[in-house]
Amino acid sequence: MAFPEGFIYELKARNDITEVISNYISLKRRGRNMVGLCPFHGEKTPSFNIYTETDSFYCFGCGASGDVISFIMKIENLDYLDAVRYLAQRAGIEVPDNSYDSSMSNLRKRIFEANREAARFYYRTLISPAGRTGLDYLRRRMLKDATIRHFGLGFAPDSWTALSDYLIDKGFKPDELISANLSVRRRNGKGVIDRFRGRVMFPIIDLRGNVIAFGGRIMTDEKPKYLNSSDTPVFKKSENLFSLNNAKNSGSRALLLCEGYMDVISVNQAGFQNAVASLGTALTSEQASLMKRYADEIIICYDADEAGQKATARAIPLLREAGLNIRVLSIPNGKDPDEFIKSKGADGPAAFKAIIDASGNDVDYRLQKLRADYNLTTSEGRVGYLEAAARLISDIKSPIERDVYVSKLCKEFEIDKNAFNLQINNLSSRNKRENRKKEMRKIRSELNGTNDKIDKERHTKLRSTSAEESLLAHLINNPDSLKAIRQYISAEDFQNSLMKRYFEYFSGRIDSGLDPMNNVTADFSDDERSRIYQILSKYSGISQTPQALFESIQIIKSESERPKDTAGMTDDDISKLFANMRKNKK
Repeated sequence: MAFPEGFIYELKARNDITEVISNYISLKRRGRNMVGLCPFHGEKTPSFNIYTETDSFYCFGCGASGDVISFIMKIENLDYLDAVRYLAQRAGIEVPDNSYDSSMSNLRKRIFEANREAARFYYRTLISPAGRTGLDYLRRRMLKDATIRHFGLGFAPDSWTALSDYLIDKGFKPDELISANLSVRRRNGKGVIDRFRGRVMFPIIDLRGNVIAFGGRIMTDEKPKYLNSSDTPVFKKSENLFSLNNAKNSGSRALLLCEGYMDVISVNQAGFQNAVASLGTALTSEQASLMKRYADEIIICYDADEAGQKATARAIPLLREAGLNIRVLSIPNGKDPDEFIKSKGADGPAAFKAIIDASGNDVDYRLQKLRADYNLTTSEGRVGYLEAAARLISDIKSPIERDVYVSKLCKEFEIDKNAFNLQINNLSSRNKRENRKKEMRKIRSELNGTNDKIDKERHTKLRSTSAEESLLAHLINNPDSLKAIRQYISAEDFQNSLMKRYFEYFSGRIDSGLDPMNNVTADFSDDERSRIYQILSKYSGISQTPQALFESIQIIKSESERPKDTAGMTDDDISKLFANMRKNKK
């Protein structure tokens, strides 16, 4: 059972979508709409649109869409019920009791509670005799007691069921512990065992202070060295960062991107609270977009070994695409941040700050890396390096930034600037052609629907689906037109089953005197809801005249009456068929 319609209507009215979203991103007016950089994927050109007339948003870059409720769900990582509660609290209105299926919300709540209890259990174990192995390890890493408490570090005893037994005694059900990924089911299916055993534990905390997951480091040579929580209803490792809850309050618009938990903790202990790390996986575009909300600049502090250098090379384009300025830390003697700070003793924090201040941007870093691949004392080596440098510089979009590096290299190698620019411009033109080809392939794929995960029928029924989408957009924006539409067609005339379901849904709401879109967020899945808003955005600003509606109706009707054996008919044959159908209607 859903929330009362009146409550949802009031909730949206009291939470203006533009006002709510402006708390997360900067918006500018463009005609009747508002635009900004999408908070859900990296971009430099705004593709995130707020349609003030329909109180909805749609991103043409990543497809994120919805109303104010779905925006809060996505950006705050909340389920529907919790997002409603969030907005109700913001607006100062009371949420009706017992009016919504809260099973998923209740599960999320239980997972948060179980994680909190698990974190307490791990910490108590760490400072007890049973945690001596873990505490000795942390002390060897020179962590202070205050730092251990601040990060809530703990220890999972080397026992099959210690945590599971403790939490079950606390009233948690085995299925809840499995959902939280704190326990796994025994192979024989009877009972559960602990997921983490014999490991130092690192709680992962979200921006609201909830423990959402754990990372654990083994104390032996057993593999894997680090074990992380799998994705759960409250945690997606590709969309979270370790210690962002601390870094966001550091007062800095720069973030230190470290490779692992211990680097973050050591850097934090040295006085740099703006440190974060990805969670056992390579950096993702979602994490880059998340950092963009809290920073303008990222200082990559990965290890200086081969793996760290490869991770740096992967991270740079993701961070650039997110619109972030990048610097790359160069740590002397191949040390990682933790080792470097400790090696300097009491001078560690000052020494670390010095190399941060001296760090160059990502282009300087990549040019320096290229130098190591060529013998610059030979003509062949110099030519090879400059050609590689030209390829790198050709990817720089800012003309000013590009000119800085062109001038610098031309002066250093005493070459003609016009010749070097010609090389770069040729490469840049080639890049643009390749990008256009990729865009065209993407557009063709979207148009023919071959990669459409939610609407598999679209590419085989493109003509009827396009007409059905146009009619749906008209109906949603003009509910009073339903009576006129029904004079000509019914749901049975729809060829696309998804569009048919949409038509039946919106028609039913209009028949009941309800706003067509008021409860879409609750009644459809993320992908289904996204397609609805995609359709609306497609026809936003396009005049939906009665004539256009009638043309859509004609196509839908003609496609529904089209004989099954007409797949090979010519355009002239089809035109004659339509003419006969119109004649028959008269």
